[in-house]
Amino acid sequence: MTDHKPTHVHNPIPLTQPTSLVAPFQPPSLPDVQTVQLPDGRLITGYALNPATEPQPHRPRPAISPLAVNIALGGIGFAAACGGLMLLTTFIGAVAALIQQLVILAAVVFGGFIAIQVLGTHHGRDRGTLVNIRRAVFKRNNFHS
Repeated sequence: MTDHKPTHVHNPIPLTQPTSLVAPFQPPSLPDVQTVQLPDGRLITGYALNPATEPQPHRPRPAISPLAVNIALGGIGFAAACGGLMLLTTFIGAVAALIQQLVILAAVVFGGFIAIQVLGTHHGRDRGTLVNIRRAVFKRNNFHS
């Protein structure tokens, strides 16, 4: 077995009051841990008041050509315009078909009305033309009643 001797790990140093009050001052860029030397020669190591932040690594943006962006936006606009024109032509075709059906319906209704007038029964009247027959005299192709 080996003998373990106690070793001194820490030597306490008594704190003394500084003769002048020092206001905390922090330069714009400090590391996370800093060491300060006091006027009496002692060194104090500790964390900074405001730890310095490391800048985020710069991620390069993918190089996109402005021309490619303009072409893509133009294509999207062209597709939207073509879709709108297609809807417009479909709407015009639907209105034309509706008007055609209304004309056909009007022709059927009007034709039915005429057919009823011509072929329908007339109540209270005889069919045909009423002729009063009298003795008629034709002299030299002239009619004398």
